[in-house]
Amino acid sequence: MKPVLTGDKTVLRPFTTEDADVMWEIINDPEVVRFTFEPSTELTLDRLRSWYGVRTADPDRLDLAVTDRATGELVGEVVLYEWDPSARSCTFRTLMGPRGRGRGLGSEATRLVVGHAFEQVGLHRVQLEVYADNPRARRVYEKAGFVVEGVRREAALRGGEWVDDVLMAVLDHEWAEARTRREGAQVTG
Repeated sequence: MKPVLTGDKTVLRPFTTEDADVMWEIINDPEVVRFTFEPSTELTLDRLRSWYGVRTADPDRLDLAVTDRATGELVGEVVLYEWDPSARSCTFRTLMGPRGRGRGLGSEATRLVVGHAFEQVGLHRVQLEVYADNPRARRVYEKAGFVVEGVRREAALRGGEWVDDVLMAVLDHEWAEARTRREGAQVTG
């Protein structure tokens, strides 16, 4: 069952085929291309429609549309994938379009879906990879409790320059500790 997760600023919901047109605009944003897709990735609107049309059927991954709670506008996505039931782990990725940036929507969406992974699914570990030249994303992940585990040096050739991949993860007990600190800060703040 694919959940709907609601925060103060965002609602995360399962994708529909109708979301493909907006996601097409989002994934063609130059910043999204720079930090998300390999330059050789070939996507078409038809392939995207097919992709989002079946996302809710996959039992081993969770793809959710990030929407602005105030307007209902689709602004990005969060995904838990590469689920390993024996290790109780998965990989996380996200992307935010231009209308979703700089307002805390990505930070809240990250906290909501990672919280769901630990608190509802019962995972032990959530990991991700982020390009080293994407400080905005790294800050979001660090605020959510992810820590750097390693760096794959010069792992990707992007725009004629080599870029490092930063490997990050958060464990269930680290998530619980960070959540307690966040809730304590809200009470005292």
